[in-house]
Amino acid sequence: MTQSPPFAPPSAALADVVSDSRSLHAGALHWVGMHAIELPLRIDAGGEPFRVPGKVSAYVDLADAGARGIHMSRLYRACDDILGSEAVSHASLERLLDAFLQSHAGLSTRARLRLQFELPLRRPSLLSGLHGWRQYPVRIDAQRDGDATRIEAEVQVLYSSTCPGSAALARQLVQQRHARDFGMRDEAAANAEIAAWLGAQDALCATPHAQRSLATVRVRWTPEARAVPLVALVDTVEAALMTPVQAAVKRIDEQEFARLNGENPMYCEDAARRIRAALEAETSVADYWIRAAHLESLHPHDAVAVAVRGVAGGFVADIE
Repeated sequence: MTQSPPFAPPSAALADVVSDSRSLHAGALHWVGMHAIELPLRIDAGGEPFRVPGKVSAYVDLADAGARGIHMSRLYRACDDILGSEAVSHASLERLLDAFLQSHAGLSTRARLRLQFELPLRRPSLLSGLHGWRQYPVRIDAQRDGDATRIEAEVQVLYSSTCPGSAALARQLVQQRHARDFGMRDEAAANAEIAAWLGAQDALCATPHAQRSLATVRVRWTPEARAVPLVALVDTVEAALMTPVQAAVKRIDEQEFARLNGENPMYCEDAARRIRAALEAETSVADYWIRAAHLESLHPHDAVAVAVRGVAGGFVADIE
């Protein structure tokens, strides 16, 4: 006896409820789409493009007030086709937004896209010549509204911040310890003793507090900037702060890191201003939003500073 297959294809065309039905409650919707689609993304970091795991969110508006819904599978296929074959750039993102709207002609007038991934960069140590991997969280937002396209990128950079106030208080205690141990001694006789004393554990009786800190920077490039220069943006932020966290280190690197922290103490306000000055010098940056957060070791709360460029229609000074 021959058994029937577990599933028999229908003899008629498959039902399409979205296309055949009108909405029971009519009304346009601002955004409809798919959130956090799992897709590998091709990233160009200045060499051969490579793939990284990513999350893609794709949306269009539902301008047709009577339509039941959009064609979500069309959004997915467009993301898979374009992001699967092209590196992330202004051109590929614009093509993807165009594909969203072309596949929803008559339904939608606006499109938006968000890419989230970790950017792996191999970074050199400070002095020893070692190299190690760092992962930088990245978010890219693109939106098409009529003829206007806006593309923005956000990167997060970890760095170390040494508190200037704490450093001053620590120096004061070291001065007091020095006066207690040496008093009014003959200068010539004391020099060798002072040098030895500075290397003793008791001499450094207080240290300033420092903490791992996080700079979150969003930028909008000028229309002439056709690339998405993520590595250059990370380099600009790290150079401005001067104390990015390290991957592979030897003792010589750790000592250099201590020197950089000692010579560059900064409050969160200082960090935000340093980044702002660096971005102001970049002619390809049209607008920016900066958030410097110092994850305090003294307090159970964070110290945060925010800055924007202040251009018309640009980023607003939200705290997050």
